[in-house]
Amino acid sequence: MAVKAVVFDVGGVLERVEDVDVWLSREAARLKLERQAFDERMAMIDPRELMGTGAMSEEAYRRRFMDVFGRGESDADVFMADMWDWYCGELDSELVDFVRGLRPAYQTAILSNSADGARREEQARYGFEQLVDMIIYSHEVGLKKPDPRIYALTCDRLRVQPGEMVFLDDKEHIVESARQFGIHAIHHRRTPDSIAAIRAVLAEHIRSDFLPEGSERQVVGAQWGWVLPVPEGSAGLTQASEDEVVGAA
Repeated sequence: MAVKAVVFDVGGVLERVEDVDVWLSREAARLKLERQAFDERMAMIDPRELMGTGAMSEEAYRRRFMDVFGRGESDADVFMADMWDWYCGELDSELVDFVRGLRPAYQTAILSNSADGARREEQARYGFEQLVDMIIYSHEVGLKKPDPRIYALTCDRLRVQPGEMVFLDDKEHIVESARQFGIHAIHHRRTPDSIAAIRAVLAEHIRSDFLPEGSERQVVGAQWGWVLPVPEGSAGLTQASEDEVVGAA
């Protein structure tokens, strides 16, 4: 089955995000609280993790912070600003360049466990709406990974079957759940490895509508994975060390 869409997680994938403990320790120090006491109060803000499915708004979360920590508006403003700075991290430019190059050959999308305010913050910083064809935020659809219903929703919106989609995520249990749904899921650890893994899947599952009629040999371009015809009778590949031959007469 040919791959038609490539989908990416955000935090820890398109965005490099520091470990949550680093941010939490920084906030505890700012509020002059011992880390254990700070963690106990943080756990009280959203104990049922309602933010992830949109059942708690950004403003409600902010108000809960004020109530639980006994802080005022100014402290809440700093806390929320710091939270979004941590949440958005910094852009993985290498991976984003790769994503940008996938269109128009493939549909591209973002599938992210998120919270109210994520679209605003990430669009303002990174312009994700212009990077991909579609963004599915968990808080906007009321479903979170690894719920298989969010994979079904993603496939439906992209109009593809699970086997026609590649998905890159940094959480192993989410990757496994996507695989069980039938998606070509890849566990993201290092950007060069992930790009290579995606290219390998695309090479193995080439869209037949990309292949020129009657061509017998195909090459996957080293940079973006495009399928390029090799003229019959060609003397050879001038970039043999960079390109991967995926079919030969």
